Amino acid sequence: MIDAVATDSSSTSSSSSEAKPRRARRTRMTGAERRQQLLEIGRTLFATKGFEGTSVEEIAAKAGVSKPVVYEHFGGKEGLYAVVVDREMRRLLDMVTGSLTAGHPRELLEQAAFALLDYIEEYTDGFRILVRDSPIPQSTGSFASLISDIATQVEDILGKEFKSRGFDPKLAPLYAQALVGMVALTGQWWLDVRRPKKAEVAAHLVNLAWHGLDGMEPKPRLIGHRKA
Repeated sequence: MIDAVATDSSSTSSSSSEAKPRRARRTRMTGAERRQQLLEIGRTLFATKGFEGTSVEEIAAKAGVSKPVVYEHFGGKEGLYAVVVDREMRRLLDMVTGSLTAGHPRELLEQAAFALLDYIEEYTDGFRILVRDSPIPQSTGSFASLISDIATQVEDILGKEFKSRGFDPKLAPLYAQALVGMVALTGQWWLDVRRPKKAEVAAHLVNLAWHGLDGMEPKPRLIGHRKA
């Protein structure tokens, strides 16, 4: 009988022990993992709320850490924002310049248009951050300077095309800025409407750019009253 009671007692003790929920082990992040987590959280918040609308408190809360952790990694909100913007600008520039692989100028225009639209589609938050007016100076400059960097890549392509057609290659920088600016502004509009489809947007951009170049006058004339 004593054995039976002992067995029951042991069984009850065992079952009550098993019934207790086990505490989940919290995996401690490495410094690199925590930094990446904060970058991703900051990126999302800056895209939706902007720099002024985002606070260190909110970033820390979403990461499940205290404010000093954010300061430890980035020195504050400004430092985090600067890293986010620099990363996005480098990513976009790499995507555009890396896409220019074709030999024919028209296909190069298509590749550049697709690269920007691909970036907008895949990294929407990043593009939203880039097209906002940055409240702090960036080591890689502004969105306008980024567009200028991309235009420099296009400038070489246009310069060769102008030379082969008998146009003044010195005008290539002007046309490069115009072409890249056209694609960038269209991209900002497409960011929200997402119509028509990406391939169709690229086709229309190239249609305007290419046929405009194809029928371009070597010395364009003004037909209005104003001449200066």
